[in-house]
Amino acid sequence: MVPEAETQDVLAELQRLRARVPLLSGALAASTDGLVLAHDTPGVEAEGVAALTAAALGVAIRMTEATGRGGFREVLVRGESGYIAAYAAGSQAVLTLLAEDRINVGRLHLEGRRAGTRIGELVDRALAGAPRPAPAPQAPQQPGALPHRPV
Repeated sequence: MVPEAETQDVLAELQRLRARVPLLSGALAASTDGLVLAHDTPGVEAEGVAALTAAALGVAIRMTEATGRGGFREVLVRGESGYIAAYAAGSQAVLTLLAEDRINVGRLHLEGRRAGTRIGELVDRALAGAPRPAPAPQAPQQPGALPHRPV
């Protein structure tokens, strides 16, 4: 999981994003498997949105692969009263934005892509520094013996 210090950095990025784009009504960063990393989503149940984002991400990835469109970058859903946009955030996370219907969609994409890149860097760097499992023990060698190498 992402360490607490990086989680606070991700939350700060979400809050700055919401301050820059007033028509955003919520912002959430989650792992690709649907666990909330940080959120600024007043009045919205973050865990449910993260789980739904993971499900949508799975479908979007399959769609891009099946149609030869490359790796997932983003998905946009428009409802009667606004938008939900999800952006790739590095290799292990996704950024979900909730926006009012009056938002400029170009600005939403511009800011969402930038924030997704920054959040992805934070999460990927934190996970790269996470402790790794110890290597499997090796069989002891006799003194003076050369290591076994396949021929």
